[in-house]
Amino acid sequence: MYKSNEEFEELLNKGDAESLLECMEWLKHEEKRISKERERMEADEVFFDKKMEILKSGYASLEADRKKLQRERDLFNAEKNADRKYYSTEAYEDLAGTLFAGVNSYLALKKRYRDLLKIFHPDNMCGDNEMVTIITREYERVKSNMEFSFFSAN
Repeated sequence: MYKSNEEFEELLNKGDAESLLECMEWLKHEEKRISKERERMEADEVFFDKKMEILKSGYASLEADRKKLQRERDLFNAEKNADRKYYSTEAYEDLAGTLFAGVNSYLALKKRYRDLLKIFHPDNMCGDNEMVTIITREYERVKSNMEFSFFSAN
């Protein structure tokens, strides 16, 4: 309605009834505008508070999920380390020694070695590269012992 406070001041300074009525009308209009603006701001504040609660609950949920994932990761690593200890090289070597137990000839040793490779070869579904390495090492050890005992006997 009025462009500036200066125009409002001029109307007040005139002091006639018509100017004062016009000022009162302008004040009522401004009061309504300010009231609507306050209502809008209150609604915005309520909306903002709701958004903030949603964000807080989302962050809390993310934090809980992060902690759960970390616990699962720690449990997985603990199980993985336990399996490594169980299937350590010493355990494999003991098993490899057991697999070649009772072999008393070079041909029986060679046959047992081939059979074991067929079972534990990494290309098989249950294959294990480390076990093949240990079996080969044990095969070479038993083979060299057989050769040594053969040459020492002759």
